[in-house]
Amino acid sequence: MAATFDPFSAQGPAEVSLDRAPLVRVIAQLRFPPIVSLGSSDFIGPFQESIRPRYPILRKEQTTGLMIGPGGVLAQRNDGAVCRFHDKANAWRVSLAQDFVALESDNYKDRDDFFGRFEEIIVALDKLAKMPVYDRLGVRYINRVCGPELERLRALVRPEVVGLAATDAIGLNHTLTESVFTKADMALTARWGRLPPDVTTDPASLNPIPGPSWILDLDMFRAVQKDFDTSSILEDGRMFARTIHDFFRWCVTEEFLKAYGGKP
Repeated sequence: MAATFDPFSAQGPAEVSLDRAPLVRVIAQLRFPPIVSLGSSDFIGPFQESIRPRYPILRKEQTTGLMIGPGGVLAQRNDGAVCRFHDKANAWRVSLAQDFVALESDNYKDRDDFFGRFEEIIVALDKLAKMPVYDRLGVRYINRVCGPELERLRALVRPEVVGLAATDAIGLNHTLTESVFTKADMALTARWGRLPPDVTTDPASLNPIPGPSWILDLDMFRAVQKDFDTSSILEDGRMFARTIHDFFRWCVTEEFLKAYGGKP
């Protein structure tokens, strides 16, 4: 009889450091009721100065949405812009809009470093905007397997997860699976599957690459209004990250850890 699997269990495996981790992006995002003044230079200037030592480059982007009408799908310009602050290598980015702030990295080191940076950002935001509440906190880790490891997928990923991606099914172009787990007011969305060259499931967060790949995209969040408390936000964010790690370890085998230079 198969053992019961609880993705929210605190009894996760010991963490293993991977020298060549297939982690391509990590994101933490905090959403809140719109604050129109966040789009003004009176706010953006002081916020920029508070984070500029780490993220010296600012680019503004106008956001767009999609509207379906009689003439088909049309791009529709939204009222607010998104300010993107990043380092010189564009490996670390902070995004600020009227209704969210986010940190993302293509050069993730470890949990302490990431959430230390996230703390700096939300402290700076709260100091200037006196945030009363927030509506949603999410943490997301995106992994990608490609190259020689892709041919060994059957040995690297447990059978319940790898599915058709590790078979020799004729004509299979791509295969994607999405599973959602819930507990109280929390949810964990797990997406995995094989992608053909130059294809992505999310242009904003996962760049397409020339060759085929297999992705494991894990996103945990809580979407309920809560008081804006930095300590509580960080505690929840770290807990989400630990839960994602435990789910990742459930998905992959010991061979996966060895293939990517796993060290206890």
